[in-house]
Amino acid sequence: MSAAAATDRLLARRTEANRAFFEAEAAHVARLCHAMAERFARGGRLLALGAGPAARSDARHVAVEFVHPVIVGKRALPALAVTAQRRDLGAQLDLLAERDDIVMAFDGERALQRAARRGCLTIDFDGGAAGWTFGVPTCDAFVRQELIETLYHVLWELVHVFFEHRGLLEGRTERRVHDAGGSSFLYPFLAEREENLDDVLEDVRRSVLMKAAEVGALRAQTLAEPALVEAAAALRACFDGGGRLLALGNGGSATDAMDVVADLQFPPNGGRARPALDLSEDSAILTALANDIGVEAIFARQVIAHGRPGDLLLAFSTSGGSGNVLAALAEARRRGLATVALTGYDGGRIAADGLADHVVVVGSQHIPRIQEAQASAYHALLELSRV
Repeated sequence: MSAAAATDRLLARRTEANRAFFEAEAAHVARLCHAMAERFARGGRLLALGAGPAARSDARHVAVEFVHPVIVGKRALPALAVTAQRRDLGAQLDLLAERDDIVMAFDGERALQRAARRGCLTIDFDGGAAGWTFGVPTCDAFVRQELIETLYHVLWELVHVFFEHRGLLEGRTERRVHDAGGSSFLYPFLAEREENLDDVLEDVRRSVLMKAAEVGALRAQTLAEPALVEAAAALRACFDGGGRLLALGNGGSATDAMDVVADLQFPPNGGRARPALDLSEDSAILTALANDIGVEAIFARQVIAHGRPGDLLLAFSTSGGSGNVLAALAEARRRGLATVALTGYDGGRIAADGLADHVVVVGSQHIPRIQEAQASAYHALLELSRV
């Protein structure tokens, strides 16, 4: 099968799954946003559970998005990734979970049941026994992860609607008219009157569908990028020559680096495991370098330590301009590594200055949608490298 035909097949699979999932679940998502807002308003936290390698990346992605909001003016919400690296998830929840908390499980169903017994609001994505469950309509692990990532991004974005409509939260004081202010261009329905929860839920439902359609269009644009096929050929050549992939990124992009490395080391759709290093993973290395030298050096120093000619550096940057990513790409090029960058906006400095051999640009200024389309891009990159 040609690379173009394979890309068309990958896109078609995602387009149909995205449409079916969000058309079926949009109203459910809207109600969950309201339920989560009530928990947060009572002092609850979001605990995201992940035991397996890929599940840990999603749990950490959820935590960073809620704690470090990327939409200006939105509040930081308490969230924590709970992983099974030290002890089992259930034992950790027994120590951490409180009655008003929200527990979102990417795996670990038994731990989720323990959280429910403690009074927590529970969420899963397997059609299981959680209070809020979402059955994802695909057996493809890559497509499944992409849909779930869009879902938790949408939950994070739209839970804030109900903080703006304080009268719709239990025990909060109603404001009859809300000025949406700087958020009005993103969420015009915030200016509505606070008289009817059903009206706001319907607006949130429509917003869910709008966001799903937006990322669907971005996936189509991103997977059509010629640089993606070229990058897949470079990755194939890297592995065929005995090289390794080194991945890096900041914040949510760090969890993308974590995910692509997990997918290579533990292929979820079958295939051969490949050598890959996550340069965003080791907190001791990152904090030592940031403290002693500066944040800009945290990835370049690791490229010096690990990078060899024949390896490939995969860099994630939604802006295309993060200083530590630029420094790592420059160091990789000096050391003879192939370089691939996934960026948003217009590609930033990485694209403008040709700082990577292959640059795949997601043409959006909305960070959640950029990251969702980038997830499709790196999954496609892995699949196309096997064509």
